[in-house]
Amino acid sequence: MTGFALAARTRRKGPVIWIRQSSLKQAHGGLLQAGCREVAPDLPPSLNITPRKPAEALWATEEAIRSGVASLVIAELEDASFTASRRLALVSGRHGTPVILLMPYTRDGATAASARWRLSPRPSSPNRYDTHAPGALRWKAVLERSRQAPHMAGQSFDLELDDETLSLRVVSGLAADPAPARSPRPQDRIGPPGLRQTA
Repeated sequence: MTGFALAARTRRKGPVIWIRQSSLKQAHGGLLQAGCREVAPDLPPSLNITPRKPAEALWATEEAIRSGVASLVIAELEDASFTASRRLALVSGRHGTPVILLMPYTRDGATAASARWRLSPRPSSPNRYDTHAPGALRWKAVLERSRQAPHMAGQSFDLELDDETLSLRVVSGLAADPAPARSPRPQDRIGPPGLRQTA
């Protein structure tokens, strides 16, 4: 979800502060700057922090927000209580620093986030220059909850990273999805020349 978080960020001055619990780093590996630059070539310098305990990760996240120097704070946590997420949301609002909380896909429970998305990777789009190479990154994003647009809750979107504009776009009909069934039209029927067909 690193690519999604970087693509969804706003263009602000200042470093990105990335707090990642050590257990998640052990399970999923470290962040590679070359990979981050592939998704976001204009990415400002980043500071990576790897605390061991959940309480340390929450403290580091709050302090990063309060510092006022970060353009974005990303916190990868195993879990965060509603109270902890509410505290981060309040500090973020007070200091004007956006924060993205990334938690495991299987995590359930309430948070104080203004929007909650559940993301899963999708097969990449076909590469227009090389059929054997991967294409643009894609995700399935389900909006589970939104304070600003409650009527949109439950909607699902297929998103793709546009590598030219470095932004996310909604795509329709992914290559991995089955083609919709189509009933034959009368003009599509094949018959001997000159034979008039009626429907």
